[in-house]
Amino acid sequence: MNERRIALMRILDSRKKYTARELAERFGVSVRTIQRDLDYLQQTGLPLYTETGPHGGYRALPNRLLPPLHLARDEALGLFLMLQLLEDIPDIPFGSVRGHLSEHYYAELPQDVQDSIDQLKDYISFRMIPTHADSPYTSLILEAALNKRRVNMHYRSASRAKWTQVYPIGLYFDHGYWYMPAHNKDRIILYRSDRVITITMLDETLDSLPTLQAWLASEDSRVGIPSKIKFTALGARLAESDALFHNVSHQEGLGQEWHGHIPIEEFRYVSRLLLKYGPEAEVVYPQELRMLVRKLLQNSLNPYLKDDEE
Repeated sequence: MNERRIALMRILDSRKKYTARELAERFGVSVRTIQRDLDYLQQTGLPLYTETGPHGGYRALPNRLLPPLHLARDEALGLFLMLQLLEDIPDIPFGSVRGHLSEHYYAELPQDVQDSIDQLKDYISFRMIPTHADSPYTSLILEAALNKRRVNMHYRSASRAKWTQVYPIGLYFDHGYWYMPAHNKDRIILYRSDRVITITMLDETLDSLPTLQAWLASEDSRVGIPSKIKFTALGARLAESDALFHNVSHQEGLGQEWHGHIPIEEFRYVSRLLLKYGPEAEVVYPQELRMLVRKLLQNSLNPYLKDDEE
C-alpha cells in the first residue's frame, strides 16, 4: 500500500464525506486515479459508503478497518508481549483483536522479527489467576457504558435469578473476574458479569452517568468505622499485594499496623479477606470485626478438631 492510499484511508477515517473530485484535488491526481485507490481500499477491507447526487460522496462506515500499524522492531516485540498478557484474560471486550494480531499482523512481519517473537515466548510468562466463569457479554456491556445506554439483563445473584434494568458505567478485571458497576435506582451497584445470564441493550440513555475512572476515584460516601489491624513482618509483606491493606505502615523491628475506616457493610467481606493471613494479622478494633474473624477462624479449625475426638 503506497503512502497516498494510507493517507487516503486516514482522511476517510475521519467520518467526513468527500467527493472523488475533492480527494483528487487534495492529492493532485486525477479523479480516475482516486477511484482506483478507493476500489483498492474496499478490496482490502475498508467499508466505504457511497452517496450519489449533488450532496453525495464517500465516507467510511463505523466498523471500518483502521490504518495499518507501522512499528519499529522493539515496538512490534512489545506489542506481542502485551498480546501474550491478554491471552490469559478471559472474555476480554472486543477480544477478536487477539486472533487478528496473532494471525494477520504477525504474518506480515519480516522473518527475523517473527523469529524474535517466537523466541520471546520461551523466556517470558504471565501468571494469571485462572477462572472458569464465562463472561460472554463484556463487549455489549462496554458498548452500553460508552454510549450511556440502559440494559435489560437476567442476573443470577446469590439468592436467585431475576430481571433488572441498569446503566453500566464500565468494566474492570480483578482476581479472575469481570466486574460491572452499574447505576440502579440512584446508586451504583457492583455486578459480576459472569453472572449475567442474558442481556440486551435498550434505547434509554442517562447523560449524567460518571465514567468508570471517575467512579473509582470518588470517595466512598458510606460511613466507615475506625479500624486498626496489626500485621507481623511477614503479614506486612503479604499485604503489599493487597488492594485494601497495601499501605501498611512500616516500622523496623515492630509490628506493622494498618489504620483506616471500613464501612460496616464490608465487615463480612473484610473478615474473609483476613482469613488468608492466619496468624500474620490481628484485628485490634473494632470488636465486631474482630469477632467475625475469630468466628471464621474457629469454623475453619473445627473440622480438624475431629481428629482429637477419634
